[in-house]
Amino acid sequence: MWLEFGAAGGPEGGLLLILGLAAFAAGLVDAVVGGGGLISVPALFSFVPNSSAGALLGTNKISSVSGTVFAAYRYARGVRLDWNPLIPALLGALVFSWLGAAAVSLLPRSLAQPLVLLMLVLVAFSTLRSREMGAQHAPRHSVAAQRWMGFLTGAVLGFYDGFFGPGTGAFLVFIFVRFFGYDFLHASASSKLINLTTNLAALAFFIPAGEFFLVAALVMAACNVVGALIGTSLAVLKGSGFVRRFFLVLLFALILKMGWGTLEMLI
Repeated sequence: MWLEFGAAGGPEGGLLLILGLAAFAAGLVDAVVGGGGLISVPALFSFVPNSSAGALLGTNKISSVSGTVFAAYRYARGVRLDWNPLIPALLGALVFSWLGAAAVSLLPRSLAQPLVLLMLVLVAFSTLRSREMGAQHAPRHSVAAQRWMGFLTGAVLGFYDGFFGPGTGAFLVFIFVRFFGYDFLHASASSKLINLTTNLAALAFFIPAGEFFLVAALVMAACNVVGALIGTSLAVLKGSGFVRRFFLVLLFALILKMGWGTLEMLI
């Protein structure tokens, strides 16, 4: 199955071009503030409707993790990261993202959507209300507190990413800005490393299970990397103000998407 693609059983040039463009846009957006899955996942489900959800999600994960690797590397070169909260956060994310994926079969994810929608609205309101939030990088906690808060952040958001997923990058950026005292640039850089960890944990399931389309995954991965490199370069060059504006656009896109999905469930 992992070699087949499309209804005819082989890769189609036009379809790969569309998916490549979607992956490029997703990589650019994801590198700046996260949320690239808003572009690439709907593209896969819309243009490859006859395939299994697992194969499409596995293909997307291979694409997104490729861009995330290069984005994390570019951020690490251009932004000084604080490893005191990051290392515990990465450990928490690695363990709890797997637990979140395991919990999918036990709890209906539809119950989480209205709650996540409410949280996104609160995040957007809080960000708009305080124009100074995230403008300056001023970590405000002791090393010990940062480590515990980092682990808790990685555990909670790692579980959420494995269980449900939409908005993980946005929530990570907001937490680092609001509770750690980071500016938007450092918050985005830190969240990228945590997102990389959760994506790798997901791939530990998808790849051994053969849940991916090889040709599409390789094309999308290459395009995602190009988008990620451009996105991180823009973020590092233009700074926190640019990332904040991008962040708000992403939040409103998430709110509209999840609001529409919640409305469809209620009707």
